[in-house]
Amino acid sequence: MGNRLSKIATRTGDNGTTGLGDGSRTTKDSLRIQAIGDVDELNSHLGLLLCEDLPQAMAEELISIQHDLFDLGGELCIPGYAMLGETHVTRLDGLLQKYNADLPPLKDFILPGGSRAASLAHVCRTVCRRAERSLVSLGNHEALNDPPRQYLNRLSDLLFVLSRVLNRHAGRGDVLWEKDRKRDG
Repeated sequence: MGNRLSKIATRTGDNGTTGLGDGSRTTKDSLRIQAIGDVDELNSHLGLLLCEDLPQAMAEELISIQHDLFDLGGELCIPGYAMLGETHVTRLDGLLQKYNADLPPLKDFILPGGSRAASLAHVCRTVCRRAERSLVSLGNHEALNDPPRQYLNRLSDLLFVLSRVLNRHAGRGDVLWEKDRKRDG
């Protein structure tokens, strides 16, 4: 993979550009850097979620996902390089099946909320959706592999499911949207 950082304050980005893993430079507002930043932000939010009281297996699975996201950042950093594949997407499909198995079916929309851990999972879900949109935008301008986009799509679904599981772990249920609630005004 690309160069290792030996110092952090390089000053090479002072002109509004940044280096990619293949040695090329691009602007800090490029679609590629936007996607890398969104994936990095998602990984940071997952780190915050991991500070909560989570079931041990879920915590281990989220740490594995953090490693995948770091790999995705590496893939995005080196144009034409592939690190995430179908096996990564399939693993998320398995986790979706596992965590959905004991959840009651949804009949209404749910609001982001309930326990702190569930709320953080919802924040991760929304950041994941943004990262996915960034990948789609980048893919509209440059060739990208399919698995990273599919991975983020599955991951946002998984984070939604995990929010429901985490509410149950905390002894709470889903926070349902009340479509017929009395509105002021």
